[in-house]
Amino acid sequence: MPIMAARLYNQGKLVRDIGPEEAIPDQCAEGDFFWLGLYEPTEAELQGIAARFGLHPLAVEDALKANQLPKADVYGDQLFVIARTANLDADTIQPGETAFFLGRHFIVSVRHGSARGHAEVRARLEASPTLLGHGPDYVLHAVLDFIVDGYFPVIDAIEDRMLLLEESVMDTPLDADEIRHLYAQRHEIIRFQRLAGLMKDVTWKLATTPLPCIDDPVRPFFRDVWDHVQRAEFRLTGLRDIAASVIETNGLLEQQRQGVITRQLAAWAAILAVPTAIAGIYGMNFEHMPELGWTFGYPFALALMGGICGLLYWRFKSIGWL
Repeated sequence: MPIMAARLYNQGKLVRDIGPEEAIPDQCAEGDFFWLGLYEPTEAELQGIAARFGLHPLAVEDALKANQLPKADVYGDQLFVIARTANLDADTIQPGETAFFLGRHFIVSVRHGSARGHAEVRARLEASPTLLGHGPDYVLHAVLDFIVDGYFPVIDAIEDRMLLLEESVMDTPLDADEIRHLYAQRHEIIRFQRLAGLMKDVTWKLATTPLPCIDDPVRPFFRDVWDHVQRAEFRLTGLRDIAASVIETNGLLEQQRQGVITRQLAAWAAILAVPTAIAGIYGMNFEHMPELGWTFGYPFALALMGGICGLLYWRFKSIGWL
């Protein structure tokens, strides 16, 4: 069975680990609660856990799907919460899911797709019995805070790449592959931002709405998680704007480069038109044409071509076309 941890606590202090087949007592002592962590359980395994803790079948079904959006639902005297995790794989944001079943004396987490386990959170809380003594609702806050804090390394990595791209586009235009990659990255950011917005709604609901198993002293902690999600969403908005700015800047610079090339071609075409016109006129092979019998006609024609071409070159150079 994919049990990462199963422990019994009393007044915030670890009592003992719980065996996989150990029965959960119907009545718990004052201050007792269970913390059970699962990683990608099968349907049969999760159904067994559901029977032990009396979990609602609809919540169990959602926890098995592993493709739900963040939400907080009430099932009788229990609370069911879904949070989305984020992990950066190369240039792709891989979302994961963690579902929480919260009762008065237990919290069960079901993790899908996330490589970050909760051992760090568990160790930190066990080192602070006073905080852990708040009960399962504080554990929920701590794990949600851990999940949201995991957003920021992903955002930092994307931001660093975007800033480097923003600097390089001023010197080197993006090629087709880079533009496609940038559009794909922007779509990833928008998708991540949508999930962050839903996570913000969930944490706000936990912080402000009367819900079963969430005590008033713990609500300010959920407000702190809401503030973290809000900061993540704000930074994602900035990343989306940077991506759009890079695309727009690249287009404007490309238009400018094309304009420069067009002006240079036009200038050289105008310069070359002069000798072409003069040579064309004297190449018509008429018998009676001015200067045909003049000794200095040929040098004069060359000098005229060179002079006009030089004058045009100087003019185009002075106005920045060459």
